[in-house]
Amino acid sequence: MKLLHALPPYNLFGIEEQDYGSAKVVALPVPYDSTVSYGTGTRHGPHAIIEASRSMELYSEALGWTPASAGVYTTEELEPDMGSPERTVARIAREAELIISDGKMPLVLGGEHTVALGPMNALKKLGRKFSVLHFDAHSDSRDEFMGTKYSHACVMARARELAGRCYSIGVRSISEEDAKDKSRSKDTLYMKDMQGMGADEIAKRACAGLGDDIYITIDLDVLDPAEMPSVGTPEPAGMRYAELTAIIGKVLERKKLLGFDITELSPIPGLAAPNYLAAKLAYHVIGCALKGQEKT
Repeated sequence: MKLLHALPPYNLFGIEEQDYGSAKVVALPVPYDSTVSYGTGTRHGPHAIIEASRSMELYSEALGWTPASAGVYTTEELEPDMGSPERTVARIAREAELIISDGKMPLVLGGEHTVALGPMNALKKLGRKFSVLHFDAHSDSRDEFMGTKYSHACVMARARELAGRCYSIGVRSISEEDAKDKSRSKDTLYMKDMQGMGADEIAKRACAGLGDDIYITIDLDVLDPAEMPSVGTPEPAGMRYAELTAIIGKVLERKKLLGFDITELSPIPGLAAPNYLAAKLAYHVIGCALKGQEKT
C-alpha cells in the first residue's frame, strides 16, 4: 500500500522513484572530517544537505526546467577509514570509479574538503583528461599539513598532481609561501581582484585556464559568512550565492562537467538556511550541467 501523505524519501532531493540504471548523476555522501584544523562537524554535512533537499521544489525557476528529471540517484553513506585520510580517499576513489565507469556523473557530498580527491583520483585512474575548477576561501596548497599529504589544507597540491590544469576562484586566505609563489597568480583569482568583475568576465578567465572537460570542487567557505556561516573556517568578505551560481552557469556553457563535490558544510543546530543553500547549489550545478538532458 502506498501512503497518500508519506514524507519524501530519504535521498538527495527527495526523489520518489530513483533508478541507478537511468540516472545521469549519482550522489555519494561521505561523512568525514578527520583532518579538520579549526571548526569540526563537517561529517554531519551530507545528512544536512540531503535533509534540506527533501523540502525543495524540483522545478528550477532560475533555469526553467526540472533537473531531477535527468535522473539523480543517491547511494548509501560511505564509511570513512578513520585511521587514514589516504585510505579514505582511496575508498572514495573506488566508488567514484564505478560511478564514472557506468557513464554517470559523481556528486560527492562532504564532509571535509579532502573527499574531493576521491573522484579526482578515479578520473586519473580511468585515463580521463580533466581540469579542476576550485571555489574556496583558502588556497589549500600546502604540500603537507599535520603529518599528512591528504589533509583538507593540501587538496589543491594533490589536484595539481592529478589534473592537467587547475583554476581557483574566491581565495582570500593564503600562506606566506603561497603568496611568494608567482605561479599562483596564473591559476588563482583572488577575492580582492574580483571586485567590479561580472560573472561573464570571471568565467572567461577561468575557462582560459582550463581544458574542455572539468571537475568542479566547491568548499562552501568560498561564500561570505553572512550567507554561509556553517563552515569550519568562515572567512569574511566572500562571494555571494548569486555570484557563485552565475559564474558556474557561465563556465558550464563552455565546458563539460565530469563530476563535482560540495564540501565543508558544518551544520549549526537550529539554523537550516545554510543547509538549504548547499542543497540548492548542488541542484543548480546539476541543472547547468545537464540542461536539455531530461529522461525521455
